[in-house]
Amino acid sequence: MLTIPNPIRTPVIMRSRLMLETVSELCAANEWRDKQVMILMRPQGDSQWRTRFFASDAPGSVDAVANGEADIAICNPGGVLGMALRGRGPYKKPLPLRSIMVIPQFDQLGFAVAGKTGLKTLGDLKRTRYPLRVSLRGQPDHSVHLICNHVLAAYGMSLDDIVRWGGKVVYTEGMPYRPDRLGAVERGELDAVWDEALPLFAPQSIKMGMRFLAIDEPELKALEADGLMRAAITDEEYPGLGETVWTVDFSGWPVFCLASAPDEMIYNFCAGLEARKARIPWYGDGPMPLNELCKDSKDGPLYLPLHPGAERFWRERGYL
Repeated sequence: MLTIPNPIRTPVIMRSRLMLETVSELCAANEWRDKQVMILMRPQGDSQWRTRFFASDAPGSVDAVANGEADIAICNPGGVLGMALRGRGPYKKPLPLRSIMVIPQFDQLGFAVAGKTGLKTLGDLKRTRYPLRVSLRGQPDHSVHLICNHVLAAYGMSLDDIVRWGGKVVYTEGMPYRPDRLGAVERGELDAVWDEALPLFAPQSIKMGMRFLAIDEPELKALEADGLMRAAITDEEYPGLGETVWTVDFSGWPVFCLASAPDEMIYNFCAGLEARKARIPWYGDGPMPLNELCKDSKDGPLYLPLHPGAERFWRERGYL
């Protein structure tokens, strides 16, 4: 268990806490552009950085952990880790990753298209070779690109095929509900918006007469075998949708590491998280409910086995 000295006024602690606490404020400020964080730690006087933490929303965090550039990292969605564990998609061999905990946020990948296209499934898109004009997220390293491309590959097609059929793919910065994305569909400039964050754009899409393309069952089973999970888009969640649409899950912000990460390091990371849980921004009132974040759930699927150090801590503290 971590032992925190009292008082904590030694120079080495003051210097590090000065930077960490200041950066904590900066990353929350609207005026501060740089939001992702890489933290390096080492013993005083040592030439080697011993422990590295990486907070990201992109699949590059998986590579950082696998390559030893980071010891503990975050990515979104958990499905990226499911693919990495099996060596599917861009991962040429299985990666021995383990989970520490997961920040829950239920989401699905949505292939929204204008009703005038007549398309109902991604299989329809391939069969008709519809010249679809698609809006995609402008952030080039966002996981939505990796997963969209993998879903299309399950059908033996790609974004390049859509362009060859006479369509186009437009990469635009920002969320799917923006005027230059959904707004462009409404103006007739585009036919589709493919993205995650369904709660932020599905209601408006449905009001515009758009529909979400379903992933056909054979391809959905193949994607499940690759480590992704199926997820339903329902009329209960989004009134006016109509029939349930099956797609892939885009949930969760897993915190993960290599299976070979030292138990003591992971155990102490969990202890530090528990000690600071009241200061970490959270969706609801009160501190982060750690008893919900170390278990597999619909909103926060783990996708990976728990690291032994994390499992030991959560069990000892009564969270599991």
